[in-house]
Amino acid sequence: MGEQDTRIERDSLGEMTVPADAYWGAQTQRAIGNFPISSVTFGRRFIRALGVVKKSAAQANFELGHLDEETADAIVTAADEVIAGDLDDQFPVDVFQTGSGTSSNMNANEVIANRATELVGGEIGSREIHPNDHVNFGQSSNDVIPTAMHIGTRVAIEEELLGALESLMASLEEKESAFDDIVKTGRTHLQDATPVRLGQEFGGYRTQIEKGIERVESATGRLEELALGGTAVGTGLNTDPDFPALASEYIAEETGIPFREADNHFEAQAAHDAMSEIHGALRVVAGSLNKIANDLRLLASGPRNGLGEIDQPENQPGSSIMPGKINPVVAEAVNQIHKQVVGNDAAVSASAAEGQIDLNLYKPVLAHNVLQSIELLANGSQVFADRFIDQLEANQKQCERQVDRSMALATALNPSIGYDAAATVGKKALKEGKTVREVAIAEGYLTEDEADTVLDPTAMTEPGILGEDS
Repeated sequence: MGEQDTRIERDSLGEMTVPADAYWGAQTQRAIGNFPISSVTFGRRFIRALGVVKKSAAQANFELGHLDEETADAIVTAADEVIAGDLDDQFPVDVFQTGSGTSSNMNANEVIANRATELVGGEIGSREIHPNDHVNFGQSSNDVIPTAMHIGTRVAIEEELLGALESLMASLEEKESAFDDIVKTGRTHLQDATPVRLGQEFGGYRTQIEKGIERVESATGRLEELALGGTAVGTGLNTDPDFPALASEYIAEETGIPFREADNHFEAQAAHDAMSEIHGALRVVAGSLNKIANDLRLLASGPRNGLGEIDQPENQPGSSIMPGKINPVVAEAVNQIHKQVVGNDAAVSASAAEGQIDLNLYKPVLAHNVLQSIELLANGSQVFADRFIDQLEANQKQCERQVDRSMALATALNPSIGYDAAATVGKKALKEGKTVREVAIAEGYLTEDEADTVLDPTAMTEPGILGEDS
């Protein structure tokens, strides 16, 4: 890179050579050199949240008289570009960096300061609008980064995750209704159990997602508390006493979510229990998705030598060597999402439990893992609904065949002939390759009319004692 492709930026440690077309400055460039670790950088959600923080801080500081109108307007305009995603390529810092996230905070400060300087006609790198004195006025990385963490997480839940889960719930509810009259063999311990309607099973899946939504929503309120205004250790040194509440109001206005100043700034910066709590809810949702995907893979197994009770969509060829093979590829992707979220949860819970005295030093990895889990669950839920659940069909004939052959029908004989006799019928039916009905009639336990009542598979899918009045 020649001199014409670079410029000199300065910070408290001295000069740094920076690409000429970059809006970032010396501290960001130092971080690029210090942390060549993963090549993973913060994504859209977190960068957008940083833009929201800086915009709202400038608005509050102008209202409180700490920034002049021209400076504040330029910062707001530059921050709007960050919010919109126009400057995403200006955030190159690795996620694995200083535990406070100072490098990412300064990345945002420098980018916004240089862009704002350009907007007022100044030269990039001149610090006419200063990254610390203006963009970061009344703030610290220690309160900015946790504020961005909460904003990014809460907004992603509101705008992406909840809608996707609701779509999945609606898809399951539609199948619950469509499959309600299809009786199939229930299974416990992967062994035949008493009959159940396919719609009832899907109703269980629908309820899992419904309760998952409730779990996520119940934890979001604590994400609405913002650390902004605590500055270095939570005392609020170097910030206007009115700044935290006012900046939070601007953040709420920008996002449409009722963010507010934290109840306790020391807790908000030294601990990140709210992030651990919300990820716990995300882990449960991932587990629900995994359970549903596993069940549907089993129910669709075959098509001839498995359960074959539902027909899966033909999303793509399943094998490079076996012609005609179709695999449950979307369900398998959901299974893999679960494993990633469980891994993320280990990182989140460990990170939230750490930190020393007045600061949790795992902010970047907390933010990255929580936001990644939200993205995976949101996209995975929508794909699961659109590309798998919506396209499922029931194999009613196979379900009926399986029910007729089930030994578990003998359970319904208990009230009529007793457990021991019912067990004898079941064992004889299995040994002789006959149905429970055939043996119960042949052995004289039931007449044909009684068998119609006692061994009615559909009636077995509702509470009650069959044949009690016969």
